[in-house]
Amino acid sequence: MDYRVAVLMGSPTDSDKMAPAATTLERYGIEADVRIMSAHRSPDLVSEFVSGARAAGYQAIICGAGMAAHLAGAAAAHTTLPVVGVPLSGSAINGWDSLLATVQMPKGIPVATVAVDGSMNAALLVVQMLAVFDSNLVLQLEEHRAEMVPK
Repeated sequence: MDYRVAVLMGSPTDSDKMAPAATTLERYGIEADVRIMSAHRSPDLVSEFVSGARAAGYQAIICGAGMAAHLAGAAAAHTTLPVVGVPLSGSAINGWDSLLATVQMPKGIPVATVAVDGSMNAALLVVQMLAVFDSNLVLQLEEHRAEMVPK
């Protein structure tokens, strides 16, 4: 089955921290569509893209943002697709602001949230969601876990 996941980030400076998400998705044969869009600087672009994401063939959205970190919440407000938020470090308080902004969503608009700078885990979480109905992904996840066992 062909899967497509949007990997959004609020700023070009976030690309190093979000690169592991795209790399991890691609390892599992999942297309990672990486885009830069800001909940604050380009809110109409975020709304338009996310509102049409399901119809465009996406299965999930990963959002990385720092400081106020509203990107994941803004995305979740415009879709029923799974949204995984990645709070990013870089502020004066090292990502704590991003973590709290990403995790504190109002009832009814969920955002799954991973650790600060945890874009690889965001991608793995999406793979696990897709694997619920895809035995090939289950096998790949099991192989990956086996590779992580210390020898």
